[in-house]
Amino acid sequence: MIQFYYAYQPIIDFFLLSVGFGYSQQIALRAGVFSIATAGFAAIGAYTVAILVTKSGFPIAASVVLGMVIAGVGGLLLSLPLARLRGAFQAIATLAFVQIVISLLLYAEDFTGGALGVTGIPRVMNTGILLVIVAVVMYVMWSIGRTGLGRIFDALRQEESVAASLGVNIGRYHALAFILSGAVGGLFGGLQSLYVFQIEPHNFGFAFMVNVLTVVILGGRTTLLGPIMGAAIMAILPELARPLAEYRPAVNGVILILVITFLPNGVGDEIVFWFRRRRHAAAAANRAQAKEAKDAVTSS
Repeated sequence: MIQFYYAYQPIIDFFLLSVGFGYSQQIALRAGVFSIATAGFAAIGAYTVAILVTKSGFPIAASVVLGMVIAGVGGLLLSLPLARLRGAFQAIATLAFVQIVISLLLYAEDFTGGALGVTGIPRVMNTGILLVIVAVVMYVMWSIGRTGLGRIFDALRQEESVAASLGVNIGRYHALAFILSGAVGGLFGGLQSLYVFQIEPHNFGFAFMVNVLTVVILGGRTTLLGPIMGAAIMAILPELARPLAEYRPAVNGVILILVITFLPNGVGDEIVFWFRRRRHAAAAANRAQAKEAKDAVTSS
C-alpha cells in the first residue's frame, strides 16, 4: 500500500486538488449561475499566498485564510455586474473576469513577477493535509445540500422564475454562490501554490478553466459525488491513455462527448440517482406489500 502511494502520490494529490476546484465550480452551477470564474479565484488565492509567504514572511496558515477571504470578496464584487446577466452572457462575463485577473498578474511585474511568476514558494503541502481539507469542504457542501440554502440553489437552477415567485431574492443568492465559489477556489489555489515551487499566470489560463469545467460536467453538478468522480476520471484517464499521449486531447474530447450524450447528468450524479431510484422503488414495494397484508387481514 505504501509503495502504491509513493508511486502514485502526484496523481493522488492532483486528484484532491481537482476535487476542491470542482466543488468551487459546482457551487455556482448548482445555483443556476453559468460561471467559469474558478480559474480567476484560484489565481487570486494562489498569488496571495505565494506573495505573502515569499515576500512578507507571513504565516502560511494565515496566508491561506487571507487568500480565501480575498477570493471570496472577489466573488462578491464579480456578482454585482452579473446580477442582470443570464446563461451564456454570464459565462462570457466570467471568462472576461479570468482574463482580467491574468492580465493584472502579467503586467504587475514588480508585485507578481510578471510572466515569470513567483518562485521559491515553500512546499509544505502534502497528501494528508489536502485530504483533511477536502474532507472539511465536502462536509460543508453536504451541510449546504441538507439546508434551505441548498434547496434554494436547486430551485434557482431548475426554474428561476418559480423561485422568484416564492419570494427568493435571486441577486442575493447568486451573490452568495459567487462568494462561496470564490472562497473555495481561493482556498485550493492557495494550497496549490504551496504544493509547487513556482506559479505563473498561464497556470490558471484556458487549459485550467477547461479542466475544472470538465471535472464537473463528467462527474455531476448537483451531488457530493459528482466532483469526486469527475476528478477521478481526469486523474486516471491520462494514465490509461498513455499509449495515445499524442492524441490525449482528442481522447478527452471523445469521452466528454460520450458522457454528455449518454450520461447528461454526469457519472457521479447518475450513480446517486440510480441508488435513489432503487431505494424509492424498494420503499414503494414495501408499502404495497404492507397494504396487501393489511387488506388480507381486514378481509379475513
